Amino acid sequence: MLFVDRESAGDQLADAVLKLGLRDPVILGLPRGGVPVAARVARALGAPLDVIVVRKLGVPVQPELGFGAIGEGGVRILNEDVVRMAQVGQRQQAAVEEAERSVLERRLAQYRGHRSRVPVEGRTAVVVDDGVATGSTAAAACRVARAQGAARVVLAVPLAPADSVAWLRQEADDVVCLASPGDFGSVGRWYQDFSQTSDEEVGALLAEAAHDPTGPGSRTPDPEGTAGTDPEVVVRAAGVELSGDLSLPHDAPAIVAFAHGSGSSRHSPRNRAVAEDLQRAGLGTLLFDLLTPGEDNDRERVFDIPLLAGRLTGAIRWLRTEYGLPVCCFGASTGAAAALTTAAEPEADIAAVVSRGGRPDLAASWLADVRAPTLLIVGGRDTLVLELNYQAAALMACEHRVEVVPGATHLFEEPGALEQVSSLAADWFTGHLPSRAA
Repeated sequence: MLFVDRESAGDQLADAVLKLGLRDPVILGLPRGGVPVAARVARALGAPLDVIVVRKLGVPVQPELGFGAIGEGGVRILNEDVVRMAQVGQRQQAAVEEAERSVLERRLAQYRGHRSRVPVEGRTAVVVDDGVATGSTAAAACRVARAQGAARVVLAVPLAPADSVAWLRQEADDVVCLASPGDFGSVGRWYQDFSQTSDEEVGALLAEAAHDPTGPGSRTPDPEGTAGTDPEVVVRAAGVELSGDLSLPHDAPAIVAFAHGSGSSRHSPRNRAVAEDLQRAGLGTLLFDLLTPGEDNDRERVFDIPLLAGRLTGAIRWLRTEYGLPVCCFGASTGAAAALTTAAEPEADIAAVVSRGGRPDLAASWLADVRAPTLLIVGGRDTLVLELNYQAAALMACEHRVEVVPGATHLFEEPGALEQVSSLAADWFTGHLPSRAA
């Protein structure tokens, strides 16, 4: 036997995945047996855990032969060679997909309940299973994760046949496999305890991770040795409870509260990348959800700047009460409008504001009252937003500056662009802290 059970396999797998030094990973377990393994990996990395459900689209007259696969969010992947060979018409494709989509949605609802999918857009998706035999399901999961917007896909499994590993390296950017026995046979023969994982257990593991993704004894990677605590916190603001992630390096002079843009959350890969850079500069950071689960699908609330600003104001008040440090604000898109509206409040006492690709025009009525030093960072190729920022700057009476990142578009996806944002933000924040925090 190679492994006692899935949990012990997960612990061993976590050690191997940790060595990759992944940035901003999301751990995706394949149900059912892959989720207990993935839970241990997520716990070790201090990363969010989610499930990735894929359904094979089988040729009607030969269901074991897959002509494609589907995932949530409308993701659909076709093998055109099989479609042509098996002569699967569009009506047949649609009928098979409809049946499998129904099963997929039912299982997702059972596993997640009312929780939303953990975003993988722009992040590293680590697809985890308890083992691989043929590799077809794992390959489909890797494709689905990439189709959902993952910037990098890593497949991590305790064991798999050598030929399957070689094939899967074509599907994933990295493959972590602890063992490839020559006489493979089946996955279960290499476990002392390979008892079936129930749907209820999958749901319980996901619910537990959503409540506390790091958990006691977790090992959050910190290669620079600069990060302090990084717990999930509950921010009580404006009468609601909002989920957040707080990082507070030792002797941090201030905390930067992040306000994300429309359609995003505290898991925004760009904001998290900036937050990590600010932490290395010695600043504390709070990334939190401005909307509660369910509200984030309400377009009116997503663009309700006074509502968002009220919650940001409450979060800032909470930070001061809990930690007694100066607070700065970093806003993106509509979040920048919320930050500037908050900074216009007479008792806001915000040390400094930085906007990344922001929409300050949505806070036009409040701009003249902003007193916090404000840096507006815009991509040079984001021409419409750049003009809106120049117009907004003309309305501001406080210390302010428009900083253009040459060649960058709205999301600052170009090489080095986001790093420039981080550098500009760190300099602006540290240069405008009150003397008592210097």
